[in-house]
Amino acid sequence: MYYKFSGFTQKLAGAWASEAYSPQGLKSMVSTEAPPIIFATPTKLTSDYTVYDYAGKNRVPELQKFFQKTDGVPVYLKRGLPDQMLYRTTMALTVGGTVYCLIPKNK
Repeated sequence: MYYKFSGFTQKLAGAWASEAYSPQGLKSMVSTEAPPIIFATPTKLTSDYTVYDYAGKNRVPELQKFFQKTDGVPVYLKRGLPDQMLYRTTMALTVGGTVYCLIPKNK
C-alpha cells in the first residue's frame, strides 16, 4: 500500500502509486526541448593529446629491491632512524595507553 500526506487532514492517508509518487497534485512533465549545452568548447581528439609527466620517474622497482633485501632488518624499520623513531613512539604510546587503562580509578 502507498501513502501520501493529506493536506486536508494533515495526516498520512492511503493512496494509489501514481498519487504517492506525485504529491500534492504535482505531475511530472517531460520537457520536449533539448537541454542547453553546458560547455561550449569542443572536446579534444585523441590525436591532440599531449603527455605530461606529473608523477616523475617510476621508483617502484628500486623500492622493491630495497625492501626485499635479506639483511635481517624488518620491513617497517628499513629506512633507518625515521622508521625507528616512529616505531618506538608507537610502542611507547601503546604500552602507556594500556597501563593507563589498567590502573584503577578511585574517587
